[in-house]
Amino acid sequence: MATKFKEYFDRMLETEKELFEKFQDLHDRYSLNQESMQDIFNQEGEKIMKVIREWEAKLCSQSEKAGYGGYTSNLSEKFWGEVRNKFPMIDFIGVISKTNTIQPAYADIKSQLNKQENLFKIKKINLQ
Repeated sequence: MATKFKEYFDRMLETEKELFEKFQDLHDRYSLNQESMQDIFNQEGEKIMKVIREWEAKLCSQSEKAGYGGYTSNLSEKFWGEVRNKFPMIDFIGVISKTNTIQPAYADIKSQLNKQENLFKIKKINLQ
């Protein structure tokens, strides 16, 4: 017999099978190319997060009704552990990426520093 959090996790995957299959494909593609897939991963990930949070709430509310309210945070952590085992990149939903905005500025600063180094060179003095 599976534990309660595992049972709810499996029921969630089965109930929303089509949604999670699509997300699994997106998740796999995202893990290979994060920069170009970030926007769509965020967009589709919002839907998945909503479903996951609903099932987490169901799980925790059942425990609270049964008088185990003190254990709900631990139960929630275990449930999210199952989610992360299945979808390791789930925590990257909502990440905002800025592509290559720093690099041009860094190149400009580097060229300016090289110019300044030439201006401030001290000639070596021979003391013979």
